[in-house]
Amino acid sequence: MILHTTEVKYLDEYKLWLTFNNGESGQVDLRHELWGEVFEPLKDLTQFATAYQHPVMKTVCWANGADLAAECLLELLHEQNQQAA
Repeated sequence: MILHTTEVKYLDEYKLWLTFNNGESGQVDLRHELWGEVFEPLKDLTQFATAYQHPVMKTVCWANGADLAAECLLELLHEQNQQAA
């Protein structure tokens, strides 16, 4: 099975609620992932809030063309859940 997101919802600040096709879901904070030419503009919360589920790529995308792989997002979800525990 190829991993992908099935739901992307902007929460607040740099947080998204993600649901994956493997049944996992949760909140991911991307504040520390926004570096590099494509992601720097997303430090503007207005830009970050444009996050959406891309209908073809089936992952998080933003209005400026940035996107993150579902595998990366799921790994971040796991890491952040472990840190919170």
